[in-house]
Amino acid sequence: MAFAHSVTTTHAFTSDEPREGFFRHLFRALVLTRQREAEREIARYFARNGGKFTDEAEREIERRFLAQL
Repeated sequence: MAFAHSVTTTHAFTSDEPREGFFRHLFRALVLTRQREAEREIARYFARNGGKFTDEAEREIERRFLAQL
C-alpha cells in the first residue's frame, strides 16, 4: 500500500501575510511592556488602598496614568 501527499496540503511555514517589520515589532513590545507595568502599578494601588474600585480610586488612577500620556 502506498501513501501520497494531497496536492492541497499546505505548510505552516508559508504565509500570504507580510511579516511584521523590526521597528513595528519593537514598538509593539514597548507598548506591551508599558501596559503591563501600568497594570501592575494599578494592582499595587488597589492592594494598598483596600482593593475597592471607588470614584476616588478611579480619579487617582486617571490622574497618575493619563497625565503621563
